[in-house]
Amino acid sequence: MEMQVQHSLEQYGYLNLPVDPKIDLVSEIKRLKKEKNALILGHYYITGDLQDISDYTGDSLGLSQQAQDTQADIIVFLGVHFMAETAKILNPNKKVLIPDLKAGCSLAESAPADKFAAFKAAHPGHQVISYINCSAEIKALSDVICTSSNAQLIVDSFPEDQKLIFAPDKNLGNYINSVTGRNMILWDGACMVHEKYSLEKILDLKARYPEADFIAHPECEKPVLIAADFVGSTTALLKYSQKSAKQKFIVATESGILHQMQKDSPDKVFIPAPAIDSTCGCNDCSFMKLNTMEKLYLCLEFEQPELKMDPELMQKAKAPLLKMLEISRKLKN
Repeated sequence: MEMQVQHSLEQYGYLNLPVDPKIDLVSEIKRLKKEKNALILGHYYITGDLQDISDYTGDSLGLSQQAQDTQADIIVFLGVHFMAETAKILNPNKKVLIPDLKAGCSLAESAPADKFAAFKAAHPGHQVISYINCSAEIKALSDVICTSSNAQLIVDSFPEDQKLIFAPDKNLGNYINSVTGRNMILWDGACMVHEKYSLEKILDLKARYPEADFIAHPECEKPVLIAADFVGSTTALLKYSQKSAKQKFIVATESGILHQMQKDSPDKVFIPAPAIDSTCGCNDCSFMKLNTMEKLYLCLEFEQPELKMDPELMQKAKAPLLKMLEISRKLKN
């Protein structure tokens, strides 16, 4: 089954509309949000102005929980496509909007559904754990979903002798294998942002700032993780920087998180880890940065683009998502 998404001219035409520079975008977005009973969900990797206007800013687990629990009529997702899909799967009767349908994800795209179905069929007797950074089609082929925040807990919820497939991120899967002692079979996928970090440049930074802690997301490659003082999910990195007595941090994840880190710890210094081909000393996700204040305003004004999905696909993808949320709540309690 193919995901049914509208790509009509009507949906894309508004993206090219000029926005009057005299408009107070913050006030107008707040007005439209209130009038339409809309909830704005923002990922930590979007720009700071969008994080600040979101009703909730978080990582994939927190955003999924917010999407499941909302009473809003409209959900506007400031992130990438698979995140909006997740919100729609959890709320099939709500209108889900995403400011730019072109905001994809290199990691999700690294796992084509037909090839993954064949991979799964070649490993009978295996349960499938899929990282939430995947398409709805991959979710529908999975037994349970995980995020970087709860991946270890989800894996540990299976008996030790249960054979497991982990998809689509090989780096996160390798990291979870290393901390759990598992031998999960890994799909060969990766995030282009987290694979581009330059270990050489990071080690140079560590030498320049020996007083700084180097913290990294587990989507990074193994040599980078070995060099890190702390490895954790986006939220875990944020909490670590808040609680640590250290005053300087070199951060290896998408640079959008630095906005929240700086807000929470204004007296601390956060240095983005450089990419191999970086000239600005940072590492951005170009898909996340397709979200802008202007597009958010137009999205709320015209209630477009709206994410449309096949009902049968949503139903199949919902079960492993609900299983993840159930396990997360049980473990939290």
